[in-house]
Amino acid sequence: QVETLKEKLLEQSQEISRLRSELGGTDAEKHRDLLAAENERLRQEMKALEGELQRQQQAPCRDCPHLQENAELQEQLSQLQREAEETRARLVELDLEVQQKTNRLAEVELRLKDSLAERAEEEERLSRRLRDSQETIASLKSQPQQIKYIIKTVEVESAKVKQALCETQSRNQYLQEQVGMQKQVLKEMEQQLQSSQKTEAQLRAQIMMYEAELERAHGQMLEEMQAMEDEKNHAIEEAFSRAQVEMKAVHENLAGVRTNLLTLQPALRTLTHDYNSLKRQVRDFPLLLQETLRSARAEISQAIEEVHSTNRELLRKYRRELQLRKKCHNELVRLKGNIRVFGRVRPITKEDGEGPEAANAVTFDADDDAVLHLLHKGKQVSFELDKVFPPQASQEEVFQEVQALVTSCIDGYNVCIFAYGQTGAGKTYTMEGTAANPGINQRALQLLFSEVRGKAADWDYTITVSAAEIYNEALRDLLGKEPQEKLEIKLCPDGSGQLYVPGLTEFRVQSVEDINKVFEFGHIKRVTECTNLNEHSSRSHALLIVTVRGLDRSTGLRTTGKLNLVDLAGSERVGRSGAEGSRLREAQHINKSLSALGDVIYALRSRQGHVPFRNSKLTYLLQDSLSGDSKTLMMVQVSPAEKNTSETLCSLKFAERVRSVELGPVSRKAELSSWPSQEHLEVLKILLGDSPGSSAPAGRGHASPSPGQLSSRSASIRRKLHTSG
Repeated sequence: QVETLKEKLLEQSQEISRLRSELGGTDAEKHRDLLAAENERLRQEMKALEGELQRQQQAPCRDCPHLQENAELQEQLSQLQREAEETRARLVELDLEVQQKTNRLAEVELRLKDSLAERAEEEERLSRRLRDSQETIASLKSQPQQIKYIIKTVEVESAKVKQALCETQSRNQYLQEQVGMQKQVLKEMEQQLQSSQKTEAQLRAQIMMYEAELERAHGQMLEEMQAMEDEKNHAIEEAFSRAQVEMKAVHENLAGVRTNLLTLQPALRTLTHDYNSLKRQVRDFPLLLQETLRSARAEISQAIEEVHSTNRELLRKYRRELQLRKKCHNELVRLKGNIRVFGRVRPITKEDGEGPEAANAVTFDADDDAVLHLLHKGKQVSFELDKVFPPQASQEEVFQEVQALVTSCIDGYNVCIFAYGQTGAGKTYTMEGTAANPGINQRALQLLFSEVRGKAADWDYTITVSAAEIYNEALRDLLGKEPQEKLEIKLCPDGSGQLYVPGLTEFRVQSVEDINKVFEFGHIKRVTECTNLNEHSSRSHALLIVTVRGLDRSTGLRTTGKLNLVDLAGSERVGRSGAEGSRLREAQHINKSLSALGDVIYALRSRQGHVPFRNSKLTYLLQDSLSGDSKTLMMVQVSPAEKNTSETLCSLKFAERVRSVELGPVSRKAELSSWPSQEHLEVLKILLGDSPGSSAPAGRGHASPSPGQLSSRSASIRRKLHTSG
């Protein structure tokens, strides 16, 4: 079989050589040679034509108009040459493909030879092992017979050789064991022989498979070679026919060129004139381009300016509408009696540390100063308040937004401003400030004095100040002689339902110096301690109560306004603040009172019949401010640090809930004093709409004023009342 395979391989090699020789002399190569000869002839003819054209150009017809046509013919000729080169490249590709097929066939032959050589070596090795086994078996078969013979001969020996007999028997047993081992080896050899036979069968199957693969590859190669030859012949024929057609067209064009060379001179002169004109236009083109660019820039600038002016106008209108909407919203809030909520974000400080925990998590809306955004756990949460102050906002800017509430205290309204937020958020700074940069408290009193001085011509005002704190659910007087004395909150005995604190010290202030003394005295007695979250943490709720009593000297109108400025202690998590002992007890009381404040806000927001004001001293003291008889503003203070986002989120959610509470319209505390004179009584009746003659008794001795005097006086009084109200 190996010899047969070798003969088949030899025949296939001869077939491949024959196919190669046949490929070398095909019609395609003959056509290729013909095309090469034709190309050479065309190249020579082209050179001759170029020489003739050069001679004609040197002749008097140098400006011949057929030069362009000649160039076109040369371009067509070069295109024909490129197509011929492409045909040659195609032939080279076909030759390479045939060579690749031949190499694949050679690789198959090498693999077949290697497998046959391995099979021959395996058969030779198995044959040697079989011969060795047969020789061993033959030697073993011959040896036991000799031993049996010796045993028989020993049996007739004398008793003297019994010892030799025992040794011979042991030797015989050893040899029998050896025979058994050889039989086992023989059995293994037979098994190996069977496996070798199986391997031989597998090799034969592989050889048959290789032969089939070889025949299939040979058939595919013949088919591919035939297809490539047909394709090559077809391509050569197409290229040859196309070249003939194109050469015929070239010959015809050359004949036309020869006939038209004499008529090209006028056209060439025309082209020269056109060329000179184009040259002048190209020389003038940069100036035209610059002029066009200047006009385009001017138009674009004008359009941009128009767009900018339109944008500015739209932005102005948008801001005007935003201010109008805010004004209407504030008016609606005033009519409904909603609690106004302002938010203030403190700057990042060194106490916040460094790193990711100190990153800024609060952003602001550039178009709406009432919206801020908080980034909490990767999600952005938006909150809308009445006004939001960024970290760069000054104390003066904050007070400008609240000064309208402060001045309404002079007109007889109750006003409450309280600061809410976590510990270290800047509540005390907003309410009290520093000596160089005072907060709402001191600026409010300064504004009150300024307004009082402005109305001094018609009004008499008395301003009194009280300061108290709620420390561990105990109300203490910060201006009294005994600050540790606990005070109680009681209802006024006049039946008005108002609350007051018996024994609370009141100082009458008449100047800014009096204000500074009161603040300094009260600040010293307020309880502050150092915690992990705040170096000067307020451990109590501080209340500054400003009472303004006014009397209009011309009308006898009396007004009483009360301004409550509350600095709440900050909520804190005991685990973070590290409070222990008394600090822990203070934190528990603070959180309890703030929780009671949240319960009151929830009850007011849900319009429940019972509001738990008495659950805490703080809510009980703020009952007047939260029960609809006061203009109330909450200043929520938040920290922008990433580590405080949980507390900031809670504070802003609480602020939104507070903002939705409606307390109802606010009433003014004003009353008329007793007027004994008849003139005052008549003026009062005029104000009430009664005629002066019907209300005066007939027997009084006072002279009744004329109608003109009464009307002028009533108008003056109405103007004063309108100004004061």
